[in-house]
Amino acid sequence: MVNDLPIQYWNDEVERNAYNAAFYELGFRWYWDSPTYYELLARIPDAADRICHYLKTRQPHLLRAYDEKFLVEVIQQKQAEHRKRGPAPGAASGHFDWATLAGADLGA
Repeated sequence: MVNDLPIQYWNDEVERNAYNAAFYELGFRWYWDSPTYYELLARIPDAADRICHYLKTRQPHLLRAYDEKFLVEVIQQKQAEHRKRGPAPGAASGHFDWATLAGADLGA
């Protein structure tokens, strides 16, 4: 896949893809597409606050079962791990649409 975004957006896309990888790894069935991510990014500059806002507005059921601070910390930790790893060796880009795996779970 060729990254045809202007260079100023490349880092944001790497960050967004690392979040999506973290969501998938943690078993969350959500995906931040570009419009969602850039809307959150424009509205809320701080990453932890951005995750909190998303949880409160789009995933509030998780906050009944998990502590907000815990969820934010674990998402940020996994995102940082994926960000550090970067794209797989030989991959054209760090992008992988984790949403396409929703139906590929075992037993699904």
